[in-house]
Amino acid sequence: MVPLSRKQGKKCQRFRRKAAALFGKSTGAFFDSMKDKEEDIVARLHDSATAYAAFSEVVREYSEQLYWQIRRMVSDHEDTNDLLQNTFMKAWAGLDSFRGDARLSTWLYRIAFNECLTFLSRKKSERLLSIDDEETSDAGKLESDPYFNGDYAQRLLQESIGTLPARQRMVFIMKYFEEKKYEEISEIVGTSVGALKASYHHAVRKIEKYIEERL
Repeated sequence: MVPLSRKQGKKCQRFRRKAAALFGKSTGAFFDSMKDKEEDIVARLHDSATAYAAFSEVVREYSEQLYWQIRRMVSDHEDTNDLLQNTFMKAWAGLDSFRGDARLSTWLYRIAFNECLTFLSRKKSERLLSIDDEETSDAGKLESDPYFNGDYAQRLLQESIGTLPARQRMVFIMKYFEEKKYEEISEIVGTSVGALKASYHHAVRKIEKYIEERL
């Protein structure tokens, strides 16, 4: 790790305090609180007479939390809204395949995760075709996004997260911001707990290095 000067150290401490507030609060407590309620919702989803009303409840209950999960991945507000809509459309279309083997929240997370990966892969390909276009960069989009009102510390953290590979970025977000257990992340991304731990720690080191070099 790069040694910090006294001035840099103070900046880093201020940065870490502010970073905790980046793009909303932890969603971990929310999903834990929904555990009992999910059983009732899932039962109604599998009843054709109540499925539509139950899914409307899913949209109401999970929209905000899924929005922040996606937003932390893609940064841009408009892109986030599009991906959130795609997530719910695919969830509705795939209700017959959901049998409750995993939690409803885990299933929704998995759909959103795959939507983000597809989007980021397409975005990376587009960026290669327009490498000199500053508007295609995450930093450029963040600066021009009217819905982002964070200060320098928040912007720096989001930029550092944007440098991570897509899967590693998602692991970091779920562990750091959403305080998910490795076992739950494993269900979502289909990777072993040991590999997830290694990925998370590599992500932390990359982010720390990125931030220290700019403070």
